[in-house]
Amino acid sequence: MKILSKLTLIAIAFTGLACHKEAALTTLAPVSFSGALTTSTNQVILTAATDTTATLLTLKWPAVVYPYKAKVTYTLQADLPADTVGATGWANATQVTVGQDILTKSFKESDLNALALAVGIGANDTAKMVFRVQAYQDRSTFSKGVTVTVSPWKPVVAYSHGWPVLWVPGDYQGWSPSTAPAVAAEVANIYEGYIYEKAGGTFQFKFTSAQDWNHINYGDAGSGTLTTDGSAAGMTLPGAGYYELVCNPATLTWSYTLTTWGIIGDATPGGWSTDTQLTFDPAKQVWTVTCNMLTNASFKFRANNAWAIDFGIDANGHLGYADNPAYPYNGSINNITVPSNGNYTITLDLRDPNNYNFTLKKN
Repeated sequence: MKILSKLTLIAIAFTGLACHKEAALTTLAPVSFSGALTTSTNQVILTAATDTTATLLTLKWPAVVYPYKAKVTYTLQADLPADTVGATGWANATQVTVGQDILTKSFKESDLNALALAVGIGANDTAKMVFRVQAYQDRSTFSKGVTVTVSPWKPVVAYSHGWPVLWVPGDYQGWSPSTAPAVAAEVANIYEGYIYEKAGGTFQFKFTSAQDWNHINYGDAGSGTLTTDGSAAGMTLPGAGYYELVCNPATLTWSYTLTTWGIIGDATPGGWSTDTQLTFDPAKQVWTVTCNMLTNASFKFRANNAWAIDFGIDANGHLGYADNPAYPYNGSINNITVPSNGNYTITLDLRDPNNYNFTLKKN
């Protein structure tokens, strides 16, 4: 019995030793990044006009060496800094998959803009976001974070009312219906839109029912009337400038208004008494102004310092006429507000009559 007991004790001892050795073999050795995560820049100011093909931000990091020779998957994480109000310190970080054994990640304008909005930076705000990299093979390890200041913009969502259109070829754009701007009929048979007449031309144009000369084209019949005689001359504007055009193919009439644009309201430098003028950019075909704006107030866009033609926004946030002689008064149009006090670049874009729009970019 004593011999049996000794043998039993020896067997138990060897079993314990084997377990101890097995534990030592399966303990995961620590792994870590051997160097820092780096960025190509510490600040990126994004705008809608940024070249979408250009790389604006590149992050790089060293490889993590695991004991087992296998591929390592890297994931980039982005979040608000931990000291930002409401930030949770990586708990809700946005993940960007990089791939296996890839040690760099580059962002173009649209991707970085979307990421900044996703982590919680407001459109047109300037704020910090933090990045870190996760390496994973049989367990994870993380790099130290780096901070980049980003100012995202709110993308203009593709939108169209879908109203019918007529095209407006003319001397100002080479008499090319296929590339001509358009006027659109918000109300049946009342077509409205804008063209820019540069100096030096004949200031003549026509309306066409298609983007070619093979369908109806409306020419000048005199005294604000139209003709469908394709051989007739085009209508003539008085000179260079930015014109609102209105035509009615049912009554064969047309009219124009030479316009300049401004903003007015208690959110603007001039309050409700003085328009702050916008400047037309012929290259981009948009109106812009940079000025200080106030929150807890509002404004509208209006033409010619008068309440004859003016824009607000509808219930969906789309630009719409409150006043325009071509249409009935629209009392459902609201004033426009800004998210916070500050200096803004404001852009009014009237190129597409099915999608008049504007942007507010805080500087």
